[in-house]
Amino acid sequence: MRGPHNLWRLIRTGATFERTGAMRTALEAFDAPPALRVAARVLGWPFQWLGLPGDPAQPPILRALTALGPAYIKFGQLLSTRPDVVGPELAAQLTVLQDKLPPFPMAEARAAIEHEFGQPLDELFADFEPAVAAASLAQVHRAELRATGQTVAVKVLRPGIERAFLRDVDAFYFAAGMIELLAPFARRLRPKAVIRHFEGVVLGELDLRMEAAAAAEFAANTERDPGFRVPAVIWPASGRRVLTLEWVSGINLGDVEALRASGADLVRLSERIIQAFLTQALRDGFFHADMHQGNLKLGPDGALVALDFGIMGRIDAYTRRVYAEILIGFLHRDYARVAEVHFEAGYVPAEQDRDAFAQALRSVGEPIFGQDATRISMARLLGHLFEVTERFGMETRTELILLQRTMVVVEGVARSLNPQMNMWETSRPVVTDYIRANLGPAAMARDLAGMLRVLGRFGPQLPKLAEAALARTNAPPPPPPPRRAPGWAYALAGALVGAGLVVLGSLL
Repeated sequence: MRGPHNLWRLIRTGATFERTGAMRTALEAFDAPPALRVAARVLGWPFQWLGLPGDPAQPPILRALTALGPAYIKFGQLLSTRPDVVGPELAAQLTVLQDKLPPFPMAEARAAIEHEFGQPLDELFADFEPAVAAASLAQVHRAELRATGQTVAVKVLRPGIERAFLRDVDAFYFAAGMIELLAPFARRLRPKAVIRHFEGVVLGELDLRMEAAAAAEFAANTERDPGFRVPAVIWPASGRRVLTLEWVSGINLGDVEALRASGADLVRLSERIIQAFLTQALRDGFFHADMHQGNLKLGPDGALVALDFGIMGRIDAYTRRVYAEILIGFLHRDYARVAEVHFEAGYVPAEQDRDAFAQALRSVGEPIFGQDATRISMARLLGHLFEVTERFGMETRTELILLQRTMVVVEGVARSLNPQMNMWETSRPVVTDYIRANLGPAAMARDLAGMLRVLGRFGPQLPKLAEAALARTNAPPPPPPPRRAPGWAYALAGALVGAGLVVLGSLL
């Protein structure tokens, strides 16, 4: 599928943005230079008739993204959490993409459930209400289990969503290939690897059995975390295209006025969101990677409730330590140590100048200290950091993509509740506690004990492994490969065979 036909899809994307008026809105939101605005209009205007019309009742950006499909809607969801990047007005418009998209018909939802479980819907649910929320991939219905009378939330995938999403991803692969071909300097960003990572995440999100397993694991990890809750999975009513969870009441974190009216401490709530995310990422290495406002509620008991577990992130123990050391280095303004960690982890090529890299990192970190909190943005800091790492040949780390993206989203959610929130000061206690628990003498002893346990499991096989290694060392060298005839001999033989076939054909 990944052929030149995808060029048409990319052209149609630009044409749709121009036709719906989204091009001008996007360029203004990102404060594009005047020359780029003029170039975009001049190149886009002649082709706008090729674009999708979208819904004229929607604002331009919404109109374009919803017309283009689920992958573009996902991108809009990310931007909806960044009023500091796109402006408060556009961010408010884009929150519609989180859970307020048009639902698909009730009859199609019923048919999907009946096909999944091979029985009439009324045998599973005593009551099944119209969709209460609809997003890019699925929609949610409130229902009542016939067997127990429990109120539940039933998530059903949109019909045909797999093909639509993979078609978009196919076009993204084509675009990544073109970038690597035409812009060699961008290869260090590994665009194809990034899209491959994104595709894997999406495929997991399109199998609701994987989401059910993720929700159960996340619930087990956080069951002792005060003020944080994950709804339980109803396994008998869950499958590949249907997921059923316990129903959770509460106030959506996107409804700031309702939160304020309820008497919630918005400042403390913004801190809890940041600290919960970092605790789960560093402690467990397993975190919610789609923590926008539509996936978070404040429960009646004051607990922060997470929803929608289709996109979850994992980082191994070593990467967690590296990440924590980088964060604590920035917090302590120890740029030499931050540079050292990058080199130790192999993130920056060994031939680069460590002192020069530390100096460049200082240019990233120093501007955030002593500034008003509203002027400190994780998105801008990561952007500057990427510029610095580009100069020093650091490649994109696909294992950190979800973590970095989620940090930007979580910061956006927290700032929507408290614009004065300081990401760095809020992070400090969590990162400090992690460093204390995982990089001290006790942690070294724990690591050594773990290594000895692994060696113990291989103990009975060690003599056999040693003998095999010794036998390989004492074995005679393999015979040299047979000499191949020179290339001209193969050419001559081929010519003779060809001539023979011609003669044979003429005789027949």
